[in-house]
Amino acid sequence: MTTPVRLAVIYYSSTGFSAEIARLIGEAAEKAGAEVRLRKAAELAPEAAVASNEAWAAHAAASADIPEATPADAEWADAIIFGTPTRFGNISSQLKQFVDTLGGLWMQGKLSDKVYSGFVTTATAHGGQESTLLALYNSIHHFGGLIVSPGYTDPVKFVDGNPYGTSHVDAQGSNPIGDQTRNAARHQAERVVRIAAGLKRGLAD
Repeated sequence: MTTPVRLAVIYYSSTGFSAEIARLIGEAAEKAGAEVRLRKAAELAPEAAVASNEAWAAHAAASADIPEATPADAEWADAIIFGTPTRFGNISSQLKQFVDTLGGLWMQGKLSDKVYSGFVTTATAHGGQESTLLALYNSIHHFGGLIVSPGYTDPVKFVDGNPYGTSHVDAQGSNPIGDQTRNAARHQAERVVRIAAGLKRGLAD
């Protein structure tokens, strides 16, 4: 009997939007039968910078109990869903720093044949959602991983219009996460778990 899919949801969030999507994805994946590890990328910004932004400081305090991601989490996982806010159309330095720590596993071939996917948040509707996810997926190609994007595989994706991953426009903190993002996150989690489970069964045969 094949064991449940092991999913690591690894994200960076400064003010909480990416963290909320990560939680939604983790909950949906657990309902789909996966064993989930929710992990945050370590903060690189100086404490003074965090403290200078009320929302950033509040989220840092609220998420203090979330474990920081380590390479061991990536090695453990059958599937990884990465999440990040955009930074000039690219992934955050915090998440990139974590990805860069995976070189040892990559050299050993321990990142290949896993399922990967991603989600993103931006302040504006055209703030780099697609370019950020495509930049993230560049690393997955180097891993030899299998990218499982949501595509247009469910009606919810024709609503949010992003086939590359779940995305949310936070409008500088004024737009809370609603049903559109919740539905997209659920679909992405279920799709990743389903395909990772099939792959795991195939590799076990």
